[in-house]
Amino acid sequence: MSDKKPSGSDLTEAALFYHQYPRPGKLEIQATKPLGNQRDLALAYSPGVAAPCEEIAKDPAKAADYTARGNLVGVISNGTAVLGLGAIGPLASKPVMEGKAVLFKKFAGIDVFDIEVDEMDVDRFVDAVAVLEPTFGGINLEDIKAPECFQIEAKLRERMNIPVFHDDQHGTAIIVGAAVRNGLELAGKKLSEAKVVASGAGAASLACLNMLVSLGVKRENIWISDIEGVVYEGREALMDEWKDKFAQKTDKRTLSEIIEGADVFLGLSAAGVLKPEMVAKMGKGPLILALANPRPEIMPEDALAVRPDVVMCTGRSDYPNQVNNVLCFPYIFRGALDVGATTINEEMKHAAVEAIAELAKEEPSDVAARAYGGATETFGPKYLIPSPFDQRLILRIAPAVAKAAMDTGVATRPIEDFSAYLDVLNRFVFRSGLVMKPIIQAASQAPKRIIYAEGEDERVLRAAQVLMEDGVAVPILVGRPDVLQARCERFGLKIRPGKDFEFINPQDDPRYRDYVDEYFACVGRDGVPPDAARTVVRTNQTVISALAVRRGDADALICGLEGRFIKHMRDIRQIIGLREGVKDLSALSLLINSRGAIFLSDTFVSENPTAEELANMALLAAEEIQRFGITPKAAMLSFSNFGSRATASSKKMREALEILWERAPDLEVDGEMHGDSALNEELRNRVMPDSKLTGEANLLLFPNLDSANIALNLLKVSTSALHVGPIMLGTAKPAHILTPSVTSRGVVNMSALASVEAETRGRALP
Repeated sequence: MSDKKPSGSDLTEAALFYHQYPRPGKLEIQATKPLGNQRDLALAYSPGVAAPCEEIAKDPAKAADYTARGNLVGVISNGTAVLGLGAIGPLASKPVMEGKAVLFKKFAGIDVFDIEVDEMDVDRFVDAVAVLEPTFGGINLEDIKAPECFQIEAKLRERMNIPVFHDDQHGTAIIVGAAVRNGLELAGKKLSEAKVVASGAGAASLACLNMLVSLGVKRENIWISDIEGVVYEGREALMDEWKDKFAQKTDKRTLSEIIEGADVFLGLSAAGVLKPEMVAKMGKGPLILALANPRPEIMPEDALAVRPDVVMCTGRSDYPNQVNNVLCFPYIFRGALDVGATTINEEMKHAAVEAIAELAKEEPSDVAARAYGGATETFGPKYLIPSPFDQRLILRIAPAVAKAAMDTGVATRPIEDFSAYLDVLNRFVFRSGLVMKPIIQAASQAPKRIIYAEGEDERVLRAAQVLMEDGVAVPILVGRPDVLQARCERFGLKIRPGKDFEFINPQDDPRYRDYVDEYFACVGRDGVPPDAARTVVRTNQTVISALAVRRGDADALICGLEGRFIKHMRDIRQIIGLREGVKDLSALSLLINSRGAIFLSDTFVSENPTAEELANMALLAAEEIQRFGITPKAAMLSFSNFGSRATASSKKMREALEILWERAPDLEVDGEMHGDSALNEELRNRVMPDSKLTGEANLLLFPNLDSANIALNLLKVSTSALHVGPIMLGTAKPAHILTPSVTSRGVVNMSALASVEAETRGRALP
């Protein structure tokens, strides 16, 4: 794999634009209660607010019931050790702290105030943070340099009765602990016998080594080298009380000397520190954790070239076994907050290590396999630890941490029903806005060739660069090469036609005659003469793209950024055709908002589908939803609620339901019902207590195109939802018609979905 990164200019420009628009920063404050009338105002503020204030004054623990404190973490830094940037100060560190806040929210539903403290003195910094205890349920210290970070954390833990966690130390240590535990087990070695050599002696490195000691590695088997060389007894330069604990009585002075026979190399230092000749001297089946970013201490391919038995971990997403703090810190805080823990102790950290290590050994569930395109890794050299985007992480780590807190007596609000708690966490997984992550992960495992009809469009060009950088798809653009070149330069993109991506020039392509013959074979008996066929193939870019897919020159098609939806659909019907057993196309739309993921069908194609057509599109939609790792729960919508009105429309929905019950008895579906009944189980149970639908429906089927499309656009705007789609269902090969309002992000999402669809269909072929 390549270690190339996006060039500084285009990445910098994109990052600045991302942070500035549509409004500066990455965070905002939102109310969780209505303020729509005078009574709401009276409850929220004066005089009603006095009631919870009085309750909290009598019992401080009630703050978790009446305020946001129990789900609020302070991400606090003085900007003295910002990853990759150094001591840039508190104000310049704010974008990083906002980013950490976003990760807390996205991965674990935890709210954050980021606080940047302009103070370098340890005691004054501690004073500034300690007095904030009434505000927060926990403190995440971030990007504070060593050794001050050790002192600050220790003093705050003494003074505060809430969790204080320096993620740079302990988050990294927990993941490293899980990776080393599994790596040594895979090699048939014991922790107590392993020789560990570390390069770097900063906060993260020392925390990792302390974690390994607590897991069973002997202190005398740990060797450290830093910028002054080997850490040995009697050394005076750059030594402190935390590093002293690992000083060895030795005359060895270089990393090359101490690496011989090592079972584990832990790198938290600088690029290129570990040389291939050093790797050659390591013990049998060595484990290398080269965690410097963006370029590790040694590239995996260089290590494997001299030692094929090596197992590699890096901090990078483009190699297996990524050591990324997001694997644990959101879920550790989730578990700690949910039981009102007063601290995060060693037992809780060990519980997280165990949960991460064991998750890597779990057999992928059917849902996970579908989500990752059926190509999930299993425990082994390339899968020591789970992917940072494994949706099961919160389901394993948070309960384990919560239970450890309860077992060690630091939980002030113990969980009484862990089954109910797991159900709450499970529902959060699909409300986290991470629905597309399994699709993107699966696409990157086997990227397919996606052809774009509107290849000259800025959104397509920007998406193409992202897709290539992330390895999600192989773009083929329909467009004139001089125009593609000029627009790439104008938009500050580094990709170039013919060099970085393939293109089809509609004005001059050597396959033109073959494409004309293929097109005429499709439409010659539909009133299209040869002359007209030649003109269409020269001028209609959707036709060109569809022919490329039909002929096998591309695996999937994306079009629709320009022109009318119905014209694109006509071309796809004629050239790509329908999937076997499918009578007509339909369109599925995915909306991702604060409620989670919800699918709507048919939002773009069928004006007034019959009951049979509704049943067919429901089955196709259910199959597509499973691709996201989501179990479909379908509701047949109507203005009639379980027989309250007998009209042709409501009867049609009921008839479609009966067809589904007969054809797909395992599909969770019910109706006909109101929209609120579909999304609210309590309302539904009042009308139909024995409904075959449980919980919230995630697939809504509408009686006609008017209702589906209107609902889609109202929900999209009113809930600020991300729209993924339309997802065309029923085509013989993957082909999707987007809408003119789609963003480049939308193009990326649909490209990932098309790539996964092409891969799974390809594997299904005999």
